Amino acid sequence: MDVLIGQLVAGLSLGSILLLAALGLSLTFGQMGVINMAHGEFIMVGCYTAFVVQQVISSAGVSLLISLVVGFLVGGAMGALLEVTLISRMYHRPLDTLLVTFGVGLVLQQLARDIFGAPAKNVVAPEWLSGAIEVFGAAVPKTRLFIFVLAIACVTALAIALKASPMGRRIRAVVQNRDLAETSGISSRKTDITTFFIGSGLAGVAGVALTLIGSTSSTIGQSYLIDAFLVVVVGGLGQIKGTVIAAFALGFLNSFIEYNTTASLAKVIVFVIIVIFLQVRPQGLFTVRTRSLV
Repeated sequence: MDVLIGQLVAGLSLGSILLLAALGLSLTFGQMGVINMAHGEFIMVGCYTAFVVQQVISSAGVSLLISLVVGFLVGGAMGALLEVTLISRMYHRPLDTLLVTFGVGLVLQQLARDIFGAPAKNVVAPEWLSGAIEVFGAAVPKTRLFIFVLAIACVTALAIALKASPMGRRIRAVVQNRDLAETSGISSRKTDITTFFIGSGLAGVAGVALTLIGSTSSTIGQSYLIDAFLVVVVGGLGQIKGTVIAAFALGFLNSFIEYNTTASLAKVIVFVIIVIFLQVRPQGLFTVRTRSLV
């Protein structure tokens, strides 16, 4: 029983990390159809933002809270800049966006190495996140619990924004029918920039959260990029609820398989399971419902 609870806790922890990494991608890739290979580098930007803020503000607790806001703004600003300068010219050329953003990612990695150096940087966790709490007999690190709460808060805020706010309605309108939205007076350009800002900002928040469980390096975003894409594809393009379910499902699946094998073999097995699932249901767990007969 203790083993089962321990693996459930581990799966929940991994799922919350995958959810944070994939949430922004569910907007830029899932809803806009942009294959943004630089998404991992926006996560990296969030990590280094937390490091820089902590150099300025000595209090670890205060710096963490400020880093979450600054990480969102910095990641969002970089995403908006990428959209304006490059992505806006390639919306109907998805393969070109893949190649261009892959190149942008390499540039950002080298820039990070030039600025911060090759050695990994550490961010000190606040005192109130040190230690662990016991959940049904299993010790759960407070940092992991904080990431879980942060992931749920981000999902809730994003869902409310998309459902209830004028901005969210504009985003959904442009995603579903760009031409009709423009004839209704909605500026698709402003909406595209806003969507990319939010998606990239969420990647920055994910980066700040990741500093609580490991060191920061120029390649940290690449460690989560493929998993983030898999979460979005399995959940269904543009489906926030699908992203949530897929993230925790993959987290639990990886946790239980890894317990009986190794970390590397578990990733291979999970990937094979995903491939088989997509052969049976290529649209993912959920798909957009429309009145179209096409």
